[in-house]
Amino acid sequence: MVFIHDTGMALRAAVDLVNTLPLNGDEDTLTTADEYDAFLGRYPYSGKISRTRQEREAVRSIRARLRALWDADRESAVPLVNAMLRDGEALPQLVIHDDYDWHVHASDDDAPLATRILVETAMAFVEVIRMDEYDRVLVCEADDCEGVLVDFSRNRSKRYCDTGNCGNRMNVIAYRARRAQESS
Repeated sequence: MVFIHDTGMALRAAVDLVNTLPLNGDEDTLTTADEYDAFLGRYPYSGKISRTRQEREAVRSIRARLRALWDADRESAVPLVNAMLRDGEALPQLVIHDDYDWHVHASDDDAPLATRILVETAMAFVEVIRMDEYDRVLVCEADDCEGVLVDFSRNRSKRYCDTGNCGNRMNVIAYRARRAQESS
């Protein structure tokens, strides 16, 4: 694995959260309590979680800010990450809980969930930047998709997001184009 467990989880959660944004006429997929509960079920954040509409709206409100990390390169991501850490009043500390060994939390468990997500994502991007792995932070290469992904593969081969079956669709399009070229 490229990144340690908590960095990988924070990156996966950020990808999932950003990909709920309505881009290219798609629907916003984080509007209902059920959609929010599903997200929280996939990413068990520690600390206070109220599952209120207000909390859901606050989490929804940080998505564009997180998306900006995918629109940046390594250098231009640094001020974005630093601003997230500063705004979240990050104070990194070692913690151990549940089945996880020692790892870093940088926000208080009582901080609002949106703040904790912002800080955890920023901390994960600190590692991406420090490890010089920013080329793993990608926007989907499908012609009609702007979903985001982080390439966790060893050979750095992931090109498509997991939100819209993009890889299969693009492979079918390429296959059909090759077949059409062969028959002409």
